[in-house]
Amino acid sequence: MESVQGVQEKPHAVCIPFPAQGHINPMLKLAKLLHHTGFHITFVHTVYNYRRLLKSNGADSLDGLPDFRFEKIEDGLPVTEDTDCDSTQNVHALCESILEYFITPFRQLIAKLHKDSCTVPPVTCIVSDISMPFTANVAEEIGVPVALLMTMSACGFSGSAYQPHLADRGLIPLKDESCLTNGYLDTIIDFIPGMENIRLRDLYSFYQTTNPEDSVLKFNLHKLQHASRATIIVANTFSALENDVLEGLPKNIPKVLPVGPLHLLLNNIPKSSPLHSIQSNLWKNESECISWLSSKPVKSVLYVNYGSVVAMSPEQLIEFAWGLANSQHPFLWIIRPDLVAGKKAILPTEFFKVTEGRRFLASWCPQEQVISHPSIGGFLTHCGWNSTLETISAGVPMICWPFFADQYTNCWFACTKWGIGMELSDDVKKDEVEKSVRELLVGEKGKDIHRKALEWKQLAAEAVSSNGSSSLNFDTMVNVLLSRNSN
Repeated sequence: MESVQGVQEKPHAVCIPFPAQGHINPMLKLAKLLHHTGFHITFVHTVYNYRRLLKSNGADSLDGLPDFRFEKIEDGLPVTEDTDCDSTQNVHALCESILEYFITPFRQLIAKLHKDSCTVPPVTCIVSDISMPFTANVAEEIGVPVALLMTMSACGFSGSAYQPHLADRGLIPLKDESCLTNGYLDTIIDFIPGMENIRLRDLYSFYQTTNPEDSVLKFNLHKLQHASRATIIVANTFSALENDVLEGLPKNIPKVLPVGPLHLLLNNIPKSSPLHSIQSNLWKNESECISWLSSKPVKSVLYVNYGSVVAMSPEQLIEFAWGLANSQHPFLWIIRPDLVAGKKAILPTEFFKVTEGRRFLASWCPQEQVISHPSIGGFLTHCGWNSTLETISAGVPMICWPFFADQYTNCWFACTKWGIGMELSDDVKKDEVEKSVRELLVGEKGKDIHRKALEWKQLAAEAVSSNGSSSLNFDTMVNVLLSRNSN
């Protein structure tokens, strides 16, 4: 990464993620990287998430640095008795509010920053989540470039980018509810470059609706229009992993530059930098799990985490619990406060008895540190993109249980194209969990998957080396943002 040189006035990037944990994390990493090259950063949270961050990380956690500041805007969603609970907001409601409400408070924030020009540099660019389809409007209004960050995988984005083509072919929306059970979702999709022979069920889960006015599908079309107006688009992936998919995106999408894995690129910043102290966890980390992991043999522990959104049934929780218990392998299991839909996660007393000494349960953890720990032998994951990319970067094999959005696509690629995963059925059963854990950690198939995972780990490291493809693409992004030219 090059540092900004010869700039008379410090460039100022306003960074705004989609307001969910899986989007906040990569955007904050990108903001830190930009700051390291010389940018003043204003990082924008919603009020809801701002409060959650203070609760989980401490009252001074958003004080930032003199040139790395946090701001907040209202999200327009109604305040309810659950507003302050530790849970991710409803995705459909968020998407509707982003389209209808967010642009006004964001404009007001930009105007406020302009008035504060005596204490902060003028805004010179906007760095936005690709899923915030109003920021291009604001960038054009103030005459600055807008960079869009693709926080999902390239394959996940491509699946959503081909929504108009799927609709033109009459594949979506579903004709009726029977399509969910009669094998229709097994229809092979053969026209998306780099994703040949993928099934309809493996694409964007929001396609599985009979409602042509579905709010998320409408939101996705706005997102695609937003992408077509970007000054530059960057993605948290790397060329060796997804170049064929990136090259096959629809022609109306500008060329996307892979700059990931962002967490590895961020590791190039010296450990002494105060940037590393800035956190983005919406739940409080339980770091004691690291000491527990250190007491276990190399590659012996299964890490289990379903991300920040998955909400399972009480019955599914029990199936997972007994599958893990019966595997006889040690496991670190993350059980969020809102993991079970509408209820508290309650495990049987007998489960605690039979897993004594080989389990650690936590509500949240420092995932990057966990995944890269020598004792981790596998990861049972929902296949969110952050988790998938962090797993690839650490050379850890996966057991995949996708839940929604692009997770099914990530799962299909992990198991079918990249050779690093094994998939569980949606209707998970304890025997399947037990068998998969044993196979991944000590079976022959697990050994093959682990060898492939280590190959991808090496390629990820090469991408973020000093002359690696992602490092060079990041420098290109910086140069585009410094041009101060929105055309």
